Amino acid sequence: MLLSIRHHLRYVYGRPVFLEPMTLRLTPKQDCSQQLLDHSLRLDAEPAGRSSIQEADGSGALVCWFHEERDQLEITMEARVRTLRTNPFDWIITFAPAQRLPARYPAAEAAALAAYLDPSQGASPGASLQTQQQAPFQAPFQAQLQVPLGFGPGAEAWPGDGTVAAWAAEQAAAVEHNTTAFLIQLANRIHHDFQHVGRFEGEPMAPEQTLAGRSGACRDTAMLFVAACRSQGLAARFVSGYSIHHPPEVTEHELHAWAEVYLPGAGWRGYDPSLGLAVADGHLVLATAPDHRLAAAVTGTYRGTGVTSSMTYELSVRTLAGDAGETP
Repeated sequence: MLLSIRHHLRYVYGRPVFLEPMTLRLTPKQDCSQQLLDHSLRLDAEPAGRSSIQEADGSGALVCWFHEERDQLEITMEARVRTLRTNPFDWIITFAPAQRLPARYPAAEAAALAAYLDPSQGASPGASLQTQQQAPFQAPFQAQLQVPLGFGPGAEAWPGDGTVAAWAAEQAAAVEHNTTAFLIQLANRIHHDFQHVGRFEGEPMAPEQTLAGRSGACRDTAMLFVAACRSQGLAARFVSGYSIHHPPEVTEHELHAWAEVYLPGAGWRGYDPSLGLAVADGHLVLATAPDHRLAAAVTGTYRGTGVTSSMTYELSVRTLAGDAGETP
């Protein structure tokens, strides 16, 4: 499927502020499931410097830094991408202990997947709250402050109490501990049994909080899916990107979140719990990471005590009939 994307972000500050270095994860990934044909990423005023980097999970990003104060910042990304995965089930599991739950991986793969198997990997449980004023860069995964484990305000009241693991065990038992059936069961249950809401700001809720309330935005249900899979021994990660499918709770395109699970013989495979489906060519990946913190479209901070800030965005995701001059 050929997709055209235009994503425009505008940040406005009450008075000029100094922008700390920021990371832009607005370059679609290139891999076996999608091909980047055209891409541009522009800022309204040229930064003092920029560097294209590859992050720990393999996602591409642009790091920008600034020398002058400014009272606004505009970012525009345009891309044309061909998504290639027409059949989300074109795979087999080649390692027998991963076919049933709780899953196990070959030793070498388990070592490489450690950050996706252990929820505490890469987290900072002892981190204190941010004292610097933060710009609302992470739209719509906007973070005004951080709490332990990187979940949203109120998450500290929902420690890992085993409820997600118990619920995941129930879902596994319902499909006789078959790994393939479990992934579909999990996506279906979250899609049908939870209330899906549009929540444009804030970190994801703790998975226990999403489960207890049976409600959440796409980033909340994605992190619940990740936590449930990990409790059954499956490597899972958070994905941010775009989808041509409209969740029922939104009326226009916006940045979307789902999950991917690693299966021996299949590699990383996407599941969208807010839509209740296995991911195919209707989804376009921007970034992947063990959790949401390293998959936000834009992250950064600014210096300016007591300064108000606001963010607006425009997003267009269109399917194109064809692309003369390009070969599939």
